[in-house]
Amino acid sequence: MKIVIAEKPSVARELAKVFGATGKKDGYIEGKGYSFTWAFGHLLQLAPPQEYGFIGWRRQHLPMLPAKFKLGIRKIKTKDGLVEDPGVRKQLDIIKKLFDEATEIIVATDAGREGELIFRYIYYFLKCKKPFKRLWISSQTDEAIKEGFRNLKPGTDYDTLFNSAHCRSESDWLVGMNATQALSISAGARSVLSLGRVQTPTLAMICSRFLEIKNFVPQLYYQLAIQLDKDGQLFRAVSVNNFDKKEEAEELFARIEDAASGFPNGGKILTVEAKPRKEPPPLLHDLSSLQQEANKKKGFTADQTLNLLQGLYESKLVTYPRTGSRYIGDDVFAGVPNLIDKLTTHKDFGKQAEFLKTVALNKRSVNAKKVTDHHAILPTGESPYQLTGDKQAIYDMVVGRMLEAFHQECVKEITKITIESGSVFMANGTVIRSAGWRSVFNDTDEDKKDEENPSLPKVKKGEELPIVNKALLEKQTKPKPLYNEASLLKALETSGKDIEDEELRYAMKDSGLGTPATRAAIIETLINREYIIREKRNLVPTNKGLAVYDVVKDKKIAQAELTGQWEKRLEEIRSGASVIDFKAEITDYTRTITNELLLAGAGLAEKFSSDKQPAQPKV
Repeated sequence: MKIVIAEKPSVARELAKVFGATGKKDGYIEGKGYSFTWAFGHLLQLAPPQEYGFIGWRRQHLPMLPAKFKLGIRKIKTKDGLVEDPGVRKQLDIIKKLFDEATEIIVATDAGREGELIFRYIYYFLKCKKPFKRLWISSQTDEAIKEGFRNLKPGTDYDTLFNSAHCRSESDWLVGMNATQALSISAGARSVLSLGRVQTPTLAMICSRFLEIKNFVPQLYYQLAIQLDKDGQLFRAVSVNNFDKKEEAEELFARIEDAASGFPNGGKILTVEAKPRKEPPPLLHDLSSLQQEANKKKGFTADQTLNLLQGLYESKLVTYPRTGSRYIGDDVFAGVPNLIDKLTTHKDFGKQAEFLKTVALNKRSVNAKKVTDHHAILPTGESPYQLTGDKQAIYDMVVGRMLEAFHQECVKEITKITIESGSVFMANGTVIRSAGWRSVFNDTDEDKKDEENPSLPKVKKGEELPIVNKALLEKQTKPKPLYNEASLLKALETSGKDIEDEELRYAMKDSGLGTPATRAAIIETLINREYIIREKRNLVPTNKGLAVYDVVKDKKIAQAELTGQWEKRLEEIRSGASVIDFKAEITDYTRTITNELLLAGAGLAEKFSSDKQPAQPKV
């Protein structure tokens, strides 16, 4: 009997259906020479401190550095405290019985780092020695599943993936368990003050931005603005220089030769610069970029978007959701014309799909070297049926982005006119000559929102135009905005560095905080710890979160860049880098941070209230 183990019951049922297996048993489905069983996500985890003899939270136990980690069954909370989940124990017994009977074991957990960890922990906990094969697919369509089973990989091909996952798991235990106990003990806190390898630098980013805004002192500055007339078409220009002193601005304001002062030709055209600019289409979506778009357009949290996308994946409508890649290979690209053809009847995108059938597709998102474990998110070509409004919105974002990515460039003409009238002024305008990819969502150009003029008249150097109006503008400098989920996810990709260019940001993804698959959970963890709250769409620290940040802000545990480098190291382990070196580094770091926090937390408990109120004052 061939035993197939999936990550969840729903996936096992879909696999069984493809094979025509219909015999429902307790904990598995049987038929056609196969048994399809399942986990419920993480059935096993690294054992808690008491399993190594560290009973109670005591200073003398720290740092806790187990010589060898043990696996324990997932626990649940009861009135008697934490106990083994009986459902997990039962399912593990079923899996063991099936493994013992197996002629072949096929791993069908999610094809990624955590999916590999889920299986290997079960395999090692049950002391199974039988060889196993790996199903590695990026889509749940029947054909993708059949193709995957025809091309099963040796399980040993994924040993380095497990090494990476196991190192992630152990480093999170070492840093999280020791730092949390050290801070909670030294603070004398009545509740747990949780710290973590990834959650703490994320909290630091949110708190740092909040305090930057809270302490921001706006600075006044002044600008001059004029309105000119070219054959009845009015346009606006603003002074090239800003002025800190009002007196200086007023003096130059008085020199503007406007029509009201008796100057019929008050503005002289110094230069006219009109340049075409080609704007390439965006890259295909990975999970993080889709979460950002869904947050901006619909206000969905990162966790909501992931759950909706996972539902679409399990309904065979989109490819693997937890991908960190925004590219596809040539093999996948070969199927894109067929995917586009199936969209010609789509009520919103049909016209653009028809157009793309007549032109060469843009290949900016086609680069096999940049495809990691899974390619970018694409629709599968299956027809959606009775989707909820939220699922439809996410599905349309995936479909629309595919059409954008393979569409033509957006061609703009950017015009800059400099004018002299007592001071030098600049008028900016952008005209879209060919909308290209922007026509998919009828997208307004973000860059145009702040422009003074939707379009500019044709003018010549040396021409003099009447100034029909002038104004002295008083303005204030503004701080950066609070993080929302979209901007935080973007910052997590680059360990907090402000990088707008999407390809440069993508190049840094291996040095980001967490992974696309884990970032939603990081945000939810900080909310559950009562360190931050959602205030409208913003993420705002609580008094408790700020108090913890105040203690750790100068410690390595709060440094986004350091944690990002560890994430990069984990990816390198995936490619065969040394596990021993990484573990030694994490162990040394654990000793350092534990000692720092044992000294740093004194008096912390009195600095915050136990409720979830946001830090005051509100901003």
